[in-house]
Amino acid sequence: MASTATATEAAATNGTKKDVLIGVLSLQGAFEEHQQSLEAVGCKTKQVRTVTDLEGIDGIVLPGGESTAMGLIGTSAATPDGKNVWDALKEFTATKPTWGTCAGMILLSDKCVGASAVIENGQTLIGGVDILVCRNYFGSQVSSFEMPTPPPPSIGDPEETYPGVFIRAPAILSAGKGVEVLGKVFATPCRQAAVVLEDLERKIRNGENVIMMGVVDALERKSSQEITYRVVVKSHEDSKEEKKEDEKEQNCISLPGAADGTNSREVISAVRKQNILCTAFHPELTQDHRWHQYFANMVQEFVSN
Repeated sequence: MASTATATEAAATNGTKKDVLIGVLSLQGAFEEHQQSLEAVGCKTKQVRTVTDLEGIDGIVLPGGESTAMGLIGTSAATPDGKNVWDALKEFTATKPTWGTCAGMILLSDKCVGASAVIENGQTLIGGVDILVCRNYFGSQVSSFEMPTPPPPSIGDPEETYPGVFIRAPAILSAGKGVEVLGKVFATPCRQAAVVLEDLERKIRNGENVIMMGVVDALERKSSQEITYRVVVKSHEDSKEEKKEDEKEQNCISLPGAADGTNSREVISAVRKQNILCTAFHPELTQDHRWHQYFANMVQEFVSN
C-alpha cells in the first residue's frame, strides 16, 4: 500500500490541477506569512475567523503563535445555534486537509504535556492526531533558533535539508498507530520541559494512565528570595533502571530515551495522519516553500478525488 507521501506526489503529477482555496486560521499568530507562502506556490487563500469563514475552503492551516490565546478566542465566539470556531474546526479537520504548525500542531494533538491552564484536560484542544506533544520543548522566545530538519517527502532534492525555525516550539514525544513520521531531530529539552518529562517518565514507571498532565513547576523555591531551576540530567544509573522497565509495556506510550549523562533525545518534528499534517517548526518564516508545496499537493489530492 502506498504511503500518504507517495499518494500526495501522485496527485500533484497526474491530471489537471484544480484551483484550490486554502483558509488560514487568523485568530492570532503568523497567518499572513502562511498566506504569502501558499500564494507563492499557486494557491488562493482566505483568512478564517468565524464559523461561516470555513464555508467554501478546501483546506486549512492552523498557524504558529500562542495556542493559549487561540484557544480562548476560538471557544468564545459562537453562532446563534451555539457552535463556536473550535466546534466547526473539529468537524472540518475530521475529513478535510489540515496543517498545524507549532502552536497549531499542539491544538491538533490528542495529548499534551507541559500544558497551560487553558488547555488543561483538553478543553480547547481540537485533537485528531494520536500524538503526545510536549509544549515549549525547545525553550522560551529568547531561545529561538534555526536548525536543519528533514525535508517534506517527494518535494525537491531529498538530500537537501529544510531550515526549521523553532520559536517556543513544541516537540512530538510519541506517535500512535496510523501516524506517519515525516521527520525527527535530536535536541535537548529546555529546563522546564526536562522537568515535565521527568514527571511523565515517573508516572509511566508507576503504571499511571497518562492522558494529560497539567503544568509541572520547573522551579525550586528555596526561599522567598531565592528561586532556581531544577537540573534534570539522566544519570548512568537511571539508564540501567530503564533497561528493566523497558521490558514492560506501560500505558502504550513510549518516550524517546535521553542519552546517558545528558538529556538530549530524538524527538519527532513532523507527522501526517491521512488528511492532517503537523510540523513543530515555522515553515512560513523562511523563503523555502517546500512544506507549503507539500500541503498544497495534499489539498489537490483531496479536491481531485
